[in-house]
Amino acid sequence: MILDGLPILTKGHGTENDFVIVPDPDGALDISAAQVARLCDRRAGIGADGLLRVVRTAKVPGYEDQAAEAEFFMDYRNADGSVAEMCGNGVRVFALYLRARGFVGDAAEFGVATRGGVKHVTLTDVGATTAEVTVDMGVPVFPTTRGDITVPVKGTPKPAVDVDMGNPHAVVFVDSTDDAGSLCEPPEVVPHGSYPEGVNVEFAADVAPRHLAMRVYERGVGETRSCGTGACAVMIAAARRDRAEPDTAYTVDVPGGRLRFLERPDGRLEMTGPAELVFDLVAPGA
Repeated sequence: MILDGLPILTKGHGTENDFVIVPDPDGALDISAAQVARLCDRRAGIGADGLLRVVRTAKVPGYEDQAAEAEFFMDYRNADGSVAEMCGNGVRVFALYLRARGFVGDAAEFGVATRGGVKHVTLTDVGATTAEVTVDMGVPVFPTTRGDITVPVKGTPKPAVDVDMGNPHAVVFVDSTDDAGSLCEPPEVVPHGSYPEGVNVEFAADVAPRHLAMRVYERGVGETRSCGTGACAVMIAAARRDRAEPDTAYTVDVPGGRLRFLERPDGRLEMTGPAELVFDLVAPGA
């Protein structure tokens, strides 16, 4: 069965972007892509947009140098089992899990190691299963090597803003998020092959000044209720479009809730939003 060999699992979400959390502090588990996909299957498994493996950074080959800054590493996998560099909603849920399960004591501020670098988190309004979490998401990058990117919207090519938040994003501004269509299939990104490892595509519409709504197609998953790094990409693309000054607050609504942002004077982007642990699951006979 899919839980064979796994410890107690936890289900959590951040603005309804949901995750299976697997504790593996000593790096003893070898979780295959197929097993991740089965766990995340919404009919035959637990159901989730991705999996978060909790492992000590010193036990993760290639990332041991982050251990001095962050004791624990967020090994994030997409729902199809593929490896991803970062997940903004996932890191908030991961941080709450570390606090709720005693991995970081009662610390309110600490680092989380990821494939996209160490992310520093601050927890407030902490309860047994909920918290508000602010994450220093680092400095967004606007790559210049891919040239002009477009995404067809209702049959018409629309320019996309190429943003790297530790993982790749193509942000398209639209009149309404309904313009994105069904998002049952990956949106076409032109030129083809611009993102060999795939890309998250965000469709963003203005709601009010410095307030946007978005829908997203996440690579390896499909349309999700929220994407933290995607909302970061939407915010920073809008701030550049608006010529916003540093410390200008932005709000981004996603189908699963609301996220808040500040770009600090040094260019670092802060994201604030909720995290919740929903339930624990123990394999039969464990």
